[in-house]
Amino acid sequence: VQLVESGGGLVQAGGALRLSCAASGFTCSLNTMNWYRQAPGKQRELVAAISSGGDSTNYAGSVKGRFTISRDNAENTMYLQMNSLKPEDTAVYYCNVRIMGLMGSRDYWGQGTQVTVSS
Repeated sequence: VQLVESGGGLVQAGGALRLSCAASGFTCSLNTMNWYRQAPGKQRELVAAISSGGDSTNYAGSVKGRFTISRDNAENTMYLQMNSLKPEDTAVYYCNVRIMGLMGSRDYWGQGTQVTVSS
């Protein structure tokens, strides 16, 4: 299983970024996928989740109405469109999938992509 994030960067408050997560090594279309973020000195938090078929999504209250999660199963890619960015959105953003196996479930993570929002 491999997850590779891209699209992070430095943006001014009020700006936008689109993150991508390229997945390989598993059947992407069978799994819920998630975006997490971790700011310096804070715990990693769930930002958004999307069902295997993309028809159901959920968001943390802090990003609801500003962020949109989506996926293209044909391309094995998940996205996070981030609009109206705030300095408090500054964090490393991680792509995540939890895969069930015979011995239980296991979480897989990408390497993360840095998002920095300047005020």
